[in-house]
Amino acid sequence: MNLDKLVVNGEEPGPHLLITAGVHGDEYEPMETVRRVFKIVEAVQSKLKGTLTLVPVVNQPAFKLAERTGADKLDLARICPGKEEGSESEQIAYAVSTLIKTADYYIDMHNGGRYHNIFPFSGYVLHSDESVLESQRQLAKAFLLPIIWGTDPGLQGRTLSVARDANIPAIYTEIGGAGIYQESNTVLAVEGCINVLKFLGMLPGKAKDSNISYHLEDHRKESGHLQRLLPSPTDGFYMPVVSFGQEVKEGEIIGYVQDVLGQSRTPIKADQSGIIFILRSVASVQKGDALGAILPVRQNNKLQSIYE
Repeated sequence: MNLDKLVVNGEEPGPHLLITAGVHGDEYEPMETVRRVFKIVEAVQSKLKGTLTLVPVVNQPAFKLAERTGADKLDLARICPGKEEGSESEQIAYAVSTLIKTADYYIDMHNGGRYHNIFPFSGYVLHSDESVLESQRQLAKAFLLPIIWGTDPGLQGRTLSVARDANIPAIYTEIGGAGIYQESNTVLAVEGCINVLKFLGMLPGKAKDSNISYHLEDHRKESGHLQRLLPSPTDGFYMPVVSFGQEVKEGEIIGYVQDVLGQSRTPIKADQSGIIFILRSVASVQKGDALGAILPVRQNNKLQSIYE
């Protein structure tokens, strides 16, 4: 299976940067970001050093369904490196994994899709190779988002686990969601991509300095597995009572799940202290659905590490 991609080759040698979007079919701003970055860079191709490869919609079957996954219901971010002769999603996973291995640097852009809204952050895995890890830190800073989150390197099946195994510095980004397109999120992501290109020396001009609010390296097992955070204890109607960036204490009530008649309410309590950075955007929930997430930060602007 071939991926539809956009490629800009510079006139001078330099690194190969790969940027992908649409691993999940309901994550819209990253898709437009990739198309817009292509047009910007293509217009100054004579000044580009190296190669920029862009994939606007990795998972086209899922996009056509306006769903996170395609018809086979396999999550593309859980089955990499896929199978060359597998199901439709497995073949796409194989194709994108093969492409990742050709790159020198990799950015995979996401958001919360239909069910969640995510405060802008850049993430990376806590790579065992210090040089790769430091490159990832610098890439994340160059993307200019206010939160940076390094997470458990042991998670498998991801695009970033493919890059990890190939020792390719890689980051992912999460900006917005809620199943709608928001131009402001695209503008934010385009700025980050262009700044990374400048940081890597692929485009002329000085890269902007980052303005980080929080930088957390989270060594706890399965940190970064967003779909398992704050699971709903029951079916019902979810009503959060917190907002993005709000500081909360462990045990504080952050929302309620009530039954459809409104006759019983189950309080949802913060599982740890920190700031709210993911909120569920669909009120209908089933037991086990992720209701949001708290980033357990305690200090601004400084690299903080936490362990089990």
